[in-house]
Amino acid sequence: MRSTLIEVYADVRADQLHLVHYSVERFREQLARHSSDPGWEVVIGYDDGQPVGFAYANTLTTDDRWWRRMTTPLPDGCTQTPTVAVKEIMLCNPWRGQGIALLIHDELLRDRAEEQVSLLVNALNGDGKVKALYESWGYEPISTQQPSADGPVLTAMLRRTRPPSPSAR
Repeated sequence: MRSTLIEVYADVRADQLHLVHYSVERFREQLARHSSDPGWEVVIGYDDGQPVGFAYANTLTTDDRWWRRMTTPLPDGCTQTPTVAVKEIMLCNPWRGQGIALLIHDELLRDRAEEQVSLLVNALNGDGKVKALYESWGYEPISTQQPSADGPVLTAMLRRTRPPSPSAR
């Protein structure tokens, strides 16, 4: 499974792999750390036996470094509410724009017990399209953080694990 995740990562980040923060080695280290965190799960999407994307997540504790790295005060009760953090969502280019990333994301969250889900996004990725996509999935910005000194500042986003149905909005 790890080799599949690394293969997809290298394909998605091909134009950034020369940057230390996006190197395959850095991802390998990050994957090892994340996969040992509590509640870690992964969903890999396939098309005709070929991996096309993945998402993985883990459970956050109330004092998790995820919360401690935020640069602004968080909404009241945010860290006390059971939360899952989506650490990576990757989708290879030929399968983008078809709703597959959302299918993988939703499958990852389908049986999770946590009440809310958080993720980080580089607001500059895709000229803001990735952040806008997450907003269309019901995520709202809550803060920013810079998990590594050589990486970008990321927007922290949050939503209920199962957003209200469109008819309920």
